[in-house]
Amino acid sequence: MSARPALAALAATLAAVVVGGCTSTAAPETAPGQPGPIQVTASDTACGLSATSAPAGTLAFSIRNTGAKVTEFYVYGAGDRIIGEVENIGPGLTRPLTVEVPQGGTYTTACKPGMVGDGIRAPFTVTGNAAAAVEGDAALAAAVAGYQRYTTSQTEALVTKTGEFTEAVKRGDVPAAQALFPVSRTYWERIEPVAESFGDIDPRIDGREDDERDPGVEFTGYHRLEKDLWVTGLQPDSAAMADRLMADVRDLQSRVGTVQLTPLQLANGAKELLDEVATGKITGEEDRYSHTDLWDFRANVDGSQAAVSALRPVIDQRDPVLGQTLDQRFAALDALLENYRAGDGFKLYTELTPDDTRKMTEAVDAVGEPVSQVAGIIAA
Repeated sequence: MSARPALAALAATLAAVVVGGCTSTAAPETAPGQPGPIQVTASDTACGLSATSAPAGTLAFSIRNTGAKVTEFYVYGAGDRIIGEVENIGPGLTRPLTVEVPQGGTYTTACKPGMVGDGIRAPFTVTGNAAAAVEGDAALAAAVAGYQRYTTSQTEALVTKTGEFTEAVKRGDVPAAQALFPVSRTYWERIEPVAESFGDIDPRIDGREDDERDPGVEFTGYHRLEKDLWVTGLQPDSAAMADRLMADVRDLQSRVGTVQLTPLQLANGAKELLDEVATGKITGEEDRYSHTDLWDFRANVDGSQAAVSALRPVIDQRDPVLGQTLDQRFAALDALLENYRAGDGFKLYTELTPDDTRKMTEAVDAVGEPVSQVAGIIAA
């Protein structure tokens, strides 16, 4: 998702206008008596942290991009499992990240100037252990359980629809495969933050042709088949690529059932999905061969809404006004997207005008600002 060289230059120009919550200069809030956020200085050649260790519990970071390239910041657990991430940090901007790390151990931080590659990495030590936020908080526990049920159901649908898509590819039925491509991706896009937490699966399923890869690693997944279907025609290995995609989707299904989500992952995931809209769907970068970007746009918004909805009882208890604002902004975005319906799907990206994309940018911007506040409310 994030290793996209073609996107970096474009994201730099959009960073000041897309997703207002993404471009905040505010640091994460901390509880009274608690230390302030760990300061991250991200340049084009370095990733400096004001501290390289912290006690277990809720960790707050404030990431400032002092370089000339758009950057990202990640906190990884074992096996490159993503604990938290912030994308699309434009030059001169500061973004907050709050994550819950209840278990001590060695983690990894990374800045990714240009949003490509493995990034500038360093070990980060978490000391001791802490009670998870859901312990003793029935509302947060219910939110996580509800969202886990959502991800399970979406993953089951992903397996079913991707199976139909890959079977159409294997029998050489191009029109059917083209029709099923955006449908099958809908379920992937709704749960993308959870899927991306397994660092090795995302590049295989959703990688782009121009992503950085280790020597010998092939271009596979949805977008390889998308190119076969819309640009080059089916290739001798298209059927094998379809089988590989199906195997990777089933691998994802087996892992989703084991993931232990935190309330902050739900909150951060809701924001990450809107960042995905801003950096991939509004720009037309996501589905560059089929131009079915608005299907993915709709699915990302669906996933963001699902995460926020799971947390709504807690949000309403702690900040009722924020909940009302979220309802209004999401409703406005939903209404805007309905203008671009075409049958059971959506218009192609190539049919949109600059005024269309401007309206979409403004609507996502409006939703992104209150969604960016959810993590702070949950962490309070």
